[in-house]
Amino acid sequence: MKKISILFSLLFLNLTAITATAQNNQKMTPELLWKLGRYGAGVLTPDGNNIIYTVTTYNLANNKGEPNLFSLPVNGGPSQQITNEAGGKDILRFDEATGRITYWYDGRIWQMNSNGTNLAMLTVDQKDDFENIRISPDGKKIIYTRDVQIQKVLGKDKYADLPKANAYVITDLNYRHWDTWANGKFSHIFLADYDNGKISNEKDIMHGEAFDVPQKPSGGLEDLIFSPDSKNIIYVCKKKSGKDYAQSTNTDLYQYNIATDETRNTTQGMNGYDTQPQFNHSGSHMAWLSMKEDGYEADKNDIVIRNLKTGLKVNLTAAWDESINSFCFSKDDSKIYFIAVHNGTEQLFSVDVKVPSATGQSVTQITKGQWDVTSIIGQSGSKLIVTRTDMNHAAEIYSVDLSTGNMQKLSDINDKINNRLIPSKVDERHIKTTDGKDMLAWVIYPPDFDPTKKYPTLLYCQGGPQSALSQFYSFRWNFQLMAAQGYIVIAPNRRGMPGHGVEWNRQISGDWGGQAIQDYLSAIDDIAKEPFVDKERLGCIGASYGGYSVYMLAGVHNGRFKTFIAHDGLFDLKSWYGTTEEIWFANKDIGGNYWDKSNLKAQKSYLKFNPSNYVDKWNTPIMVVQGGKDYRVPNEQGFQAFQAAQLRGIKSKFLFLPDENHWVLKPQNAILWQREFFDWLKETL
Repeated sequence: MKKISILFSLLFLNLTAITATAQNNQKMTPELLWKLGRYGAGVLTPDGNNIIYTVTTYNLANNKGEPNLFSLPVNGGPSQQITNEAGGKDILRFDEATGRITYWYDGRIWQMNSNGTNLAMLTVDQKDDFENIRISPDGKKIIYTRDVQIQKVLGKDKYADLPKANAYVITDLNYRHWDTWANGKFSHIFLADYDNGKISNEKDIMHGEAFDVPQKPSGGLEDLIFSPDSKNIIYVCKKKSGKDYAQSTNTDLYQYNIATDETRNTTQGMNGYDTQPQFNHSGSHMAWLSMKEDGYEADKNDIVIRNLKTGLKVNLTAAWDESINSFCFSKDDSKIYFIAVHNGTEQLFSVDVKVPSATGQSVTQITKGQWDVTSIIGQSGSKLIVTRTDMNHAAEIYSVDLSTGNMQKLSDINDKINNRLIPSKVDERHIKTTDGKDMLAWVIYPPDFDPTKKYPTLLYCQGGPQSALSQFYSFRWNFQLMAAQGYIVIAPNRRGMPGHGVEWNRQISGDWGGQAIQDYLSAIDDIAKEPFVDKERLGCIGASYGGYSVYMLAGVHNGRFKTFIAHDGLFDLKSWYGTTEEIWFANKDIGGNYWDKSNLKAQKSYLKFNPSNYVDKWNTPIMVVQGGKDYRVPNEQGFQAFQAAQLRGIKSKFLFLPDENHWVLKPQNAILWQREFFDWLKETL
C-alpha cells in the first residue's frame, strides 16, 4: 500500500511538472492578446513616492474596456488596485497635506485616499458632456471642454418645421474628419469657479468661435493647461475653417488671461504644428513642440522654449537630426527630458536649458537598448519614471537612473501572462538598398524557431507613411502573435521612417511608389536568401500607407509573393484625393491635385505611383479590409480593390467593418479581424 502511495505521488509530481512546463511554454493567441492589461496614463504623487496609473482590461462579452486606477511604489513593491468600478477615471488633483486624490468618474468629481479608501462623491449632478478637465494649481478654478452648437448644418437645425430631416447642407470643405461628420458643433473650453467639487459661474472662453479645442481627432488634455500662477490658460487651436482648415497644419498656442478675458496668439508667424505646451516648475519659461512647414504633418518636431520675462525664444533641438515625440522639464528646470525615435527604437534623451544659445543645445542620449521608451510619467529624485515596450511586451512602468541610463521594471501589469509565454527572438538586420544606403529591418522569429526548418515569411509594410517602425507593441498588427502562428516577419525601416535622420524621413514625400517600394523589395529579397525562409511561401501585409504598399507591390512584385493582405489602403489616388478630408496630407505627399497638368510632381504620382494603374498585372490572392467609418482612406478604396480582384478572377476576400474607422477598436471586431487574417494566411500561404 505504501509503495502504491509513493508511486502515485511520483506520478502526480511528474504530471504537475509537465503541466507547469506546458503552462510556461504557451504561444500568443488572439484571445490571449485581448486578456492583456493596457496601461493608459500615470502620474506621480506630489511626494514622488508613488505612481497612480490606469490599466484597462477588456470584457469580450460586453465588447468594451474596463479601466481602473492602481497605485505603485516608486522604490519597488507590489501594485494595488484602488478603484473597481467599470469606466474611465481621470486624476484631477493631489492634496499634498492630506494625501487625498481628486478624480473624475461617471460625470462627477470624487475624492479618495491614495489607497482607495474613504471614497466621497463631491459633485451631485452628473455632467456626462464634460471632457478634458483640469483644476487650476491654486484649486480655485476649473476648465473643461464640451461641444457647443455654432453652425446649422443638419436640415432639422436649419428648418424647425422639418424635425426628421437628417440631411447635411454643406457649402465648404472639412465636412467630415477621421470618423465623424461635421454637424455644426465645436469643442470649446469652459472656465468656472471651483470649490471642493462645486462648479459655478462657467463661461465659454472661446466666445462662440467655430474652432475646436482639443484638436480633432487625436488631441487631448495636453492641448489645454493652466499657467503655474493660475492666471492664464494656454490652449492649442487651429483657428481656420473650411478649405483653409483642410489644407493647413498651422496650429498655434493661445494665451487666455482670466482677469481680462482677453486672448492672444503666442506663436504668431510659426506656421506648422505647435503643440504640447508646458511650463517649467518655476513658471519662468514655457516650452512646446513645433514644426516649421505648414501642410507637412510629419515635419521635424523641435523643442522651442521661451523666456516669459524677456521674450527670448530658442529652438533647443534645431541642430539635432531627429524629431521629438514628447518631453518634460527636470525637477530643477535645468534640463528637458524627451523621447525620440533613433535607429529603430524610441529612447530617452536630455537637452540642457540653463543657458540656451541661439544655435540650440547638444543632446544627450540617456537610454539604449532593444525597446521603446513610450511615455514619461515624471521625475522622482534621481530617477525618471517612464513606460517601456518591446515586440514581446506591452507597456510596463520602469524607473530610469538618470546618471547611468539603467532601467528597473516596477509594474507587473501582464507578468502572469508573459511568464507563461515563449518570447519571440527579435533580430536587427541591416540591408543594402538599391541606391546603396544601409536600411535597418526588424526580423521576428517564431517562439520555437528551428534554423534547420523552412518557414513562411511575411513582409510587414508600415503605415504613416512617416510613422516609426520601432520596438512598439500593437494589439492588432502584433508581431509576437504573427510569429506565434509560425511565421517569420521582416519589418524594414524603409524610406520615410523617422529615427534615421530628417532627410531619410522626408524622402518619401512625393515618392510614394518609388524608393520606398524598392526598399520593401530589397528587404524581402535579402531575408529570402536565408536557408530557413521558404521562398515559395512569402506574404505581404500592411495598413494605411502599408495597405497602399500592398496594392502597389501586387502589381510590381514579379512573382515574389504568394499572398497579400491590405487594410484601409489607398488603391486609387485620384478618387482618394476627391474623398479624403485632410487635404494638406495629400498635397504634400502626393504633390497636389490631379487636374493641374502643369504640376509634374503630382502627375507623376497619379500616373506612376497609382496602384490602380497596375491591376492588369495582379495575379496573386489578396485579402482586402476596409473600415466603414474611415474618412482618411474612405470606403471606395477597399471596394474598388476587391471589385478589381474579383473581376480579374483573382482569389480574394473582403472584410468590411462598418462601425470601425482607420483602426479596429471594438474587441469582438478585433478578434474577428485576427481570426480572418490568420485564416487567410493558412488558406493561401
